[in-house]
Amino acid sequence: MALTLQIVLVLASVLMTVFVLLHKGKGGGLSSLFGGGVQSNLSGSTVVEKNLDRVTILTAVIWLICIVALNLIQAYS
Repeated sequence: MALTLQIVLVLASVLMTVFVLLHKGKGGGLSSLFGGGVQSNLSGSTVVEKNLDRVTILTAVIWLICIVALNLIQAYS
């Protein structure tokens, strides 16, 4: 059980890193420093960006559940 949770945790960590890096920069951060703030999207968030937000949040919840479950397994074994 612990090995399965550890594998899921590693996969969720890698996926969450990729999903966060796929987000478009909102300006004012490091993305605008390297030229990411040159374009401005006046139409707001696209469907792809909203879906990417949902998948990122879902991956973060899975990651958090794995962390808590692994800590509980370690505490009670």
